[in-house]
Amino acid sequence: MSGKNSKTCNTIQTQLRPGPNTATTSSSEPLAPAEAVSPRASPDITALKLDLLASLRKDIADIFKKELQDTLGEALSTIKLDLQAVRSQLANDKAATDATLSKLKGTVVEIEHALTECSDDITEMKTTIECLTATVAKLENKCEDLESRSRRNNVRIVGVPEGPDTCTTAAVAALLKEAFGLVKEPLLDRSHRTLQPKPNPGDRPRAIVCRFHYYGDCVDILRRARELRQIKIRDMAISVFPDHTAKIARARAAFNEVRRQLRGIVGARYGLIHPARLRITYNGVEKDFVSAAEASDYVKTLIPG
Repeated sequence: MSGKNSKTCNTIQTQLRPGPNTATTSSSEPLAPAEAVSPRASPDITALKLDLLASLRKDIADIFKKELQDTLGEALSTIKLDLQAVRSQLANDKAATDATLSKLKGTVVEIEHALTECSDDITEMKTTIECLTATVAKLENKCEDLESRSRRNNVRIVGVPEGPDTCTTAAVAALLKEAFGLVKEPLLDRSHRTLQPKPNPGDRPRAIVCRFHYYGDCVDILRRARELRQIKIRDMAISVFPDHTAKIARARAAFNEVRRQLRGIVGARYGLIHPARLRITYNGVEKDFVSAAEASDYVKTLIPG
């Protein structure tokens, strides 16, 4: 193509350049008719120009096309490499995710199995605990009853000063005979102070716990103590109470306010029945209460106004 263009250019230059034998004329002289451009040369020149422009356009288009292809080829290669890298990374991530999910599924299955076993164990343990709780409550009540029965022959004497030989069975028997005017000294199995640290001089003395050999003697002493309430003997004031367990003592003490209210109601009779049951008799109607709140509500209905 470049050879053809050179040949065409040379032809044009040959046709336009004057010959060597052409005489130089003055600029003021007109050209001769024989020396004017031939009319046939004009179409050839136009065709030659058009051919030249077409060739240039084709060459420029080919150059642009080649450069564009090279540039796009490099860009596409880079994009292809990037896509391959992304695809590889996605494949690796997917494989790792699949492995993690598989592991998690296995873990979930194990946890479900373990939770099922735990649920079964908890249900079984709940049943066992309920059974054991009922058994323990039953045994506690039984032990409380046995301890209370073992104390039925016991009394507590409050107000006897601390001192040597003040809590022996002989000293306590003589004290009870003198305090209640008994014909003979009651038979005591044993007596001792409560199991507390010995108080300092001037502090409140510890109570004396004594056990009667005969239950009848214990009942008689407690009856006399209720009648006399506070006994004065040898420059000391003593009181005698039943020896209850801590639980029963609290349950009986809960009725103190109700008993105080009953003292102001005319015709009302009441009494505490072992272990801790309050019996109220009013207008021939007898009621028993084990709850101080229920007893208080009932007493309020008996108060006039």
